Amino acid sequence: MKRGIPIPTPAHNDLFFATFDFFAAFAVKSSPRKLPTNSACTYSMQKLIIKTRQKREILDITDKVEAALGNGTASTGICNLLVLHTTAALTTADLDPGTDLDMLDAFEHMIPKLRYRHPHDPAHVPDHILSALVGTSIALPFEKNNLVLGTWQRVVLVEFDGPREREIVLTVTPEK
Repeated sequence: MKRGIPIPTPAHNDLFFATFDFFAAFAVKSSPRKLPTNSACTYSMQKLIIKTRQKREILDITDKVEAALGNGTASTGICNLLVLHTTAALTTADLDPGTDLDMLDAFEHMIPKLRYRHPHDPAHVPDHILSALVGTSIALPFEKNNLVLGTWQRVVLVEFDGPREREIVLTVTPEK
């Protein structure tokens, strides 16, 4: 299956589409992939695999993301993360002891108990809604292969329907 992915080019105001075999792009875990580029910018793409262990949990992936940034060609730029699932999310969080459980409890209370119409599994709908509300992508600056985060901020994967093996695509837009 071929897909076109819009990639903004810093040198132009338009978009171009890098078309590539979606599955072949991720054949090797955490290996840089160069996408077609113009002469002004280089893009790289990596895939991270995160195994979750519980139905709902919050996992700190900051170190894995920074390790992947160290594999790339740019030391400064913007790191874009996208979880390729509709029942997981990405965000930043303070992970003091118990904060992850507080967040999961708050998420649980955000979703009303309704009669959902999802044809696959109506009980599964709250997981999709939470993923959409929290978000499946995040963009973060990095410098010298380290994410630029606040003192207590960590990058987290929020699992709403585990345990599963989750795929996260990491792309980098380097500083000129």
